[in-house]
Amino acid sequence: EVGDFVPEEMHERKNSDGMTPHELFTKNHEKLKEEAEVSMKGTATSCTVVGALIVTIMFAAAFTIPGGNNGNTGYPMFLAKKLFLVFIISDTLSLVSSTTSVILFLGILTSRYAENDFLKNLPTKMMIGLFTLFLSIGTMMIAFSSALIIMLNEEYSWAIVPCIFVASIPVASFIWLQFPLLIEILWSTYGPGIFDKKAKPWIKL
Repeated sequence: EVGDFVPEEMHERKNSDGMTPHELFTKNHEKLKEEAEVSMKGTATSCTVVGALIVTIMFAAAFTIPGGNNGNTGYPMFLAKKLFLVFIISDTLSLVSSTTSVILFLGILTSRYAENDFLKNLPTKMMIGLFTLFLSIGTMMIAFSSALIIMLNEEYSWAIVPCIFVASIPVASFIWLQFPLLIEILWSTYGPGIFDKKAKPWIKL
């Protein structure tokens, strides 16, 4: 961003140590780059584990549907219920979004971590990965709630709300902890820069 305010002919001008501005910047920020790599790998690893667990759970849920199958026809017992359609759609969305997040986080873990990758490539992957992970968690809770309502029906309707509330606590806690990271990455990557874009260059020719 600083380069936008400096004349192009000064971009390759060397200082007294024979280093260009880019080489000097890279040298002075080598430790910061290493810290960013460790932080991003740690976040990606944790989110990959969570995403993989959701993939496993939602894949299994698709074949262990609430109520089971009719022994004569083989169709699901609650196929006629609208909530069953909600369960199937939310289960599918959760499976697809969690798989997408795992692929993106694996892409982060296997990245070269070059200097330019930290500008757009890695932050964008992290943002999309976190968003799809949040989406998979939300749709997983919808699938869980739908299955719970179908199974308990009217006889145990009093237990539906407490069960959903208790099950939502760890999910809400994870989102509450990770959502600020998503906003911070989005703001730092695509938000306004540290300098006013309309400012004039600091050297006039």
